[in-house]
Amino acid sequence: MSIISSPLPDAERAVTGTALQDTLVDLLDLSMVAKQAHWNLYGPRFRSIHQQLDEVVTGARDYADQVAERAAALGISPDGRAGTVADGSGLPGFPEGWVADGDAVAALVRSFAALIRRLRARVEATATADPVTQDLLIGLTAEMEKQSWMFQAENRG
Repeated sequence: MSIISSPLPDAERAVTGTALQDTLVDLLDLSMVAKQAHWNLYGPRFRSIHQQLDEVVTGARDYADQVAERAAALGISPDGRAGTVADGSGLPGFPEGWVADGDAVAALVRSFAALIRRLRARVEATATADPVTQDLLIGLTAEMEKQSWMFQAENRG
């Protein structure tokens, strides 16, 4: 039950809601992974990667807000609570403690690969259910693919 009416029929709303919620969780996790790496980074490429990680955090948080607001506009209550993110993220875990610059880059490459796979599946799932949401997910996927490319170009290991 929603207090916000949806322009989508129930079946399409369910598909779209799942795609948006799962994307929200993955983006929030990506922002935390990147910030964890940012805080614990060391190595000769510290400064450039440290700044690049902040760009990832900002982008992930901005897109998370867009995704959550799209869900709300469709009458779907977005859930970004820590427990929901911990239970639902499809991104690989990130190690605790200090992390060498090359290891942090490799971890981000893995995170982007997982996120992009999941986003592309959601783009397909929303093609018929809600082309407006699909458009948002397409733009997000393009941005994540750009970030992935940039981290892969940094990956020397």
